[in-house]
Amino acid sequence: MANTVRLTRIELINTKKRIKVASRGLELLKMKRQSLVMEFFKINNEVKSLRENIRSDIEKGLNAIKVAEIIDGTLEIERISYMFSSPEIKIGGKNIMGVKIPEMSTIPGKNIIDNSYLAASVPASTYDAIMLFNKIFMELLIVAQKESSMRKLLREIDKTNRRSNAIENIMIPRFKNNLKIIREHLDETERDSFATLKFVKSHVVSANDK
Repeated sequence: MANTVRLTRIELINTKKRIKVASRGLELLKMKRQSLVMEFFKINNEVKSLRENIRSDIEKGLNAIKVAEIIDGTLEIERISYMFSSPEIKIGGKNIMGVKIPEMSTIPGKNIIDNSYLAASVPASTYDAIMLFNKIFMELLIVAQKESSMRKLLREIDKTNRRSNAIENIMIPRFKNNLKIIREHLDETERDSFATLKFVKSHVVSANDK
C-alpha cells in the first residue's frame, strides 16, 4: 500500500482533508442510523398495539356474525353482503431519512345502500357485524402498511450500518495509515536535508578557516 501513496506535502494536506470528510460522513451516517432505528421501534410498538386490538376485534366480529346468523339468518346476511362492493386501495408514500415509507388509503366501493341509511336499512345485529369488520379491515390495512415500512427501514438500517462500518473500519484507518507513511517520509527527508546542510556548512567553515 505504501508504494501507491504519493509522498508529498500536497498529498499530506489532501489526506488530512479526506480524513475530515470521511469522519463527517461517518457522523452523519450514525445519526441517520439512530433516527432510522428510533423510527423502526416506534412503528414496531404501534404494530404490537394494533395486533392486540385486531385479535380482540376479530373475536368480537365473529361473535357478532354468530349473533346475526341466529337472529337474522344466513340468507339475510348473504343478501345484505351483495349490496356492498370492495373498496379501492391507493398506495402513496412519504420520505423518512431517504426511505420511502408506504401510505395506504381507501376509496369506498359503490354500495346499493348509502352509508347514511345503513343503520336504518339492515337489522341491528348485522349492522354491528358490518361495523366491526369494517374496523378490522382498516386495522389490517394499517398493520400491513406499518409492517411494510418496518421491512424497508430494516433494509436501510442494514445498508447504513454496512456503509458506516466500511468508513470506520476500512476507509479512515487506510487514510490514517497513509498519513503516517507520508509524515514519516517527510520527516525522514527533512532530517536527511538537515544533516546534509549541516555537513555542507561544516565543510564550508573548514575551507574558510584554511
